[in-house]
Amino acid sequence: MGKNDFLTPKAMANRMKAKGLQKLRWYCQMCQKQCRDENGFKCHCMSESHQRQMQVFGQNPTRVLEGYSEEFESTFLDLMRRSHRFSRIAATVVYNEYINDRHHVHMNSTEWATLTEFVKYLGKTGKCKVEETPKGWFVTYIDRDSESLFKERLKSKRVKSDLAEEEKQEREIRRQIERAAEKFGGDDDETVQEQEQEEDLGLLKSGVKVGFSLGGGIVKQVQARGESSKGHVFEDDEGEEESERGEKRKRSGEKSALGELMKEEEKKKERMNRKAYWLFQGIVVKVMSKALVEKGYYKQKGVVRRVVDDYVGEIEMIDSKHVLRVDQEELETVLPQIGGLVKIVNGAYRGSNAKLLGVDTDKFCAKVQIEKGVYEGRVIKGVEYEDVCKLA
Repeated sequence: MGKNDFLTPKAMANRMKAKGLQKLRWYCQMCQKQCRDENGFKCHCMSESHQRQMQVFGQNPTRVLEGYSEEFESTFLDLMRRSHRFSRIAATVVYNEYINDRHHVHMNSTEWATLTEFVKYLGKTGKCKVEETPKGWFVTYIDRDSESLFKERLKSKRVKSDLAEEEKQEREIRRQIERAAEKFGGDDDETVQEQEQEEDLGLLKSGVKVGFSLGGGIVKQVQARGESSKGHVFEDDEGEEESERGEKRKRSGEKSALGELMKEEEKKKERMNRKAYWLFQGIVVKVMSKALVEKGYYKQKGVVRRVVDDYVGEIEMIDSKHVLRVDQEELETVLPQIGGLVKIVNGAYRGSNAKLLGVDTDKFCAKVQIEKGVYEGRVIKGVEYEDVCKLA
């Protein structure tokens, strides 16, 4: 067995010493060689292979530096896309994961001298959302893949089509209401005209014939005429009462017909807009996951910053500013004070912003008034607590 064979004690000792990460200052990026100490690095710099690599570098140093910078950036962003695609995380954590590969591109061979400069560069170019905190720099990957963009476009198209469908339905309801009002109003005018004609005919038919006779015959005729006129007055009063009752019945029938139309439309909207998911961006929720009791997030409030696959939300905690990814089953809606703004997260008016007017603690429901949109100003009663949530 030779001195430098694979299973010799010296070879195994060298491999054990070289295992893991070594000091950055004794690494040669051009030759991709890691030295264990200063003496080894000095000997490497004097070697012929290193001198040839330095000659290549001297011919076009800018191009080599840009190449290493691009490779470092692409590898760093690939790691973020794979491991921390939808989360806000410290830049140092991502960098420590990146340097686990001993043959990675070292930062001292790029155009950035420190990690802070590189993070600021990512923020300026819009490749990541960066934030400076007392605990250091935090980064959030901005997903610009074609698939995610395609999904966002489809989602925006669906939202626009739903809004257009709601506006169309609202216009159709208004037309039906106008038609019903015109129909019942026309009937009322016709009935009034018929009653006037009947009254005129009644007066003509009940006209009293005057006869002349001698003596007391005239008195008898006058008395008979007085009695007949009194009977006609009572008949007119009864006819007016009947006409008033008929008008009231028609009005009540008109109201009931409109009410039925509105109820049917409400039920239709409820069926269309009632979904199994209710998370919206920008609402305040309460974390009810008992698995997070030890970390101090149980029954703490946070703001939904992003909705993932309709059922999962990225929650930024209000107190600690930490970002968690929690399923909607472990979240709970929050109600503001009376007069505060809420979002209707489920039901017929899903997605509308409203103002909280009151709360019924016995029936566990709220009374709200829609602020903007097609139904602006409409007051809705009996909205369940789970269907409304406080806006951030």
